[in-house]
Amino acid sequence: MRKLKFPSAQTILLVIAALVAVLTWVVPSGKYDTLAYNATDNTFIRKSLGESNVIPAEQSALDELNIKIPLKKFTDGAITKPISIPNTYKKTASNSQGFFEFVQSPIKGIIAASDIIFLVLIIGGLIGIMSLTGAFDAGIFWLVNKLKGREYILIILTTTLVALGGTTFGFAEETLAFFPILIPVFIAAKYDAMVGLACIFLGTSVGTMCSTTNPFSTIIASDAAGINWTTGLYGRILMFSTCVAISILYILRYAKKIKNDQTKSLIFDQKEEMEAHFGHLSKGEIVPLTNKLKLILFVFASCFIIMIIGVALLDWWFIEMTSVFLVGAIAIGFIAKINESDFVNAFSKGAGELLGVAFIIGIARGVSILMDDGLISDTVLFNASALTEGMNKGVFANALFFIYNGLSFFIPSSSGMAVLTMPIISPLADTVGIGREVIVNAYQYGMGLFAIINPTGLILASLAIVKIGFDKWIKFVMPLVIVLILVSMIMLTISVY
Repeated sequence: MRKLKFPSAQTILLVIAALVAVLTWVVPSGKYDTLAYNATDNTFIRKSLGESNVIPAEQSALDELNIKIPLKKFTDGAITKPISIPNTYKKTASNSQGFFEFVQSPIKGIIAASDIIFLVLIIGGLIGIMSLTGAFDAGIFWLVNKLKGREYILIILTTTLVALGGTTFGFAEETLAFFPILIPVFIAAKYDAMVGLACIFLGTSVGTMCSTTNPFSTIIASDAAGINWTTGLYGRILMFSTCVAISILYILRYAKKIKNDQTKSLIFDQKEEMEAHFGHLSKGEIVPLTNKLKLILFVFASCFIIMIIGVALLDWWFIEMTSVFLVGAIAIGFIAKINESDFVNAFSKGAGELLGVAFIIGIARGVSILMDDGLISDTVLFNASALTEGMNKGVFANALFFIYNGLSFFIPSSSGMAVLTMPIISPLADTVGIGREVIVNAYQYGMGLFAIINPTGLILASLAIVKIGFDKWIKFVMPLVIVLILVSMIMLTISVY
């Protein structure tokens, strides 16, 4: 009897897209009015069921709309996206998404996500050039020899650094670049690809879940809730330290187990495939690290350092990041003296290997487009906020945590979730007698935790790069997710009493 195989990431997302299309026929359509700031003439634009009204950009206008956000947050650029206006939800005519909308959704998603898709493809091209030079092999061999007997340092260092990136400036999509680079290091260190995946993906997920200064979640959500982002900061730092420590210990425990016995690996049946794709150095091939290869590795590492500085300090986004990697690939080509035709072939081959990942990102974005076009996202938000009315404050905080878990399936963008939900949900804190920072924390913990397994987020794209099935990831990570749920609930409960 033929063994059933778990479906690919693309198939999972297409099934989810089909289910979402069906939901648009079942869930009533509805929409909140939105308010956007127009910096050109210093006005607000209020949209209500397709109609637009211009309102003077004054604090009194915000107060009248029951939006508890200082005017300065709009005028200084802290809030750039349209926000939902409380108490304006209206049912609308149904806009059910049929077969043609379902078929078009992946195409619309690919177009909408073209910025991140091009980043992924250019990084793939850069990796193709690096592979051609042999610098990767030499660098990995040198690093593994240096860490011999102390490979656990690699786990602690990688997870901590990525988590710090997540908590400070929302290091998320950028981590897709690190999988093809670091997975061979973990395999050469006698771990499996799951360990490398966990260090990078759990690091960024837990980091963003416990964001401290992250402008794309903590700051924008606090602004939209009408509070200073430093309110509740010490609690978030404690949460960050606790969750990162738990995650590192969890990964170390699994890593030690498979180091002692490779058959304990959850992906042991893929061992040969993984070593062929990522881990040929584990077979003991010696690759000398020459001065030329050191220079190439320096240029390569500089691309990531420049990217991080640009995102954190210079307001860079995908166009700038992608440009850095393209320039890096060309510079490495010159240093290695690769001829033009070999450069183009290697770059194209490297980009081609990540084409499947690009499609996954596009299909996932297409799911969000189906929900927006079907006008059901606001209906889900309206009913979720209604559920919490009249609750005890401890129950309220934890209920919000789980509500944000569910909402993040429909709205996987942290900044999008903040501006859509905070103006609606944050006033509920006043009615139950808790600080609005609790709402911000429930949003962060709920979104960040569900991101670890959320198929409409980054996990499927990450798994596609590492070539690990979603079912195996769930089997690996669910015990940790349960522990982190309990930690989140305890922290939220303590924060309201």
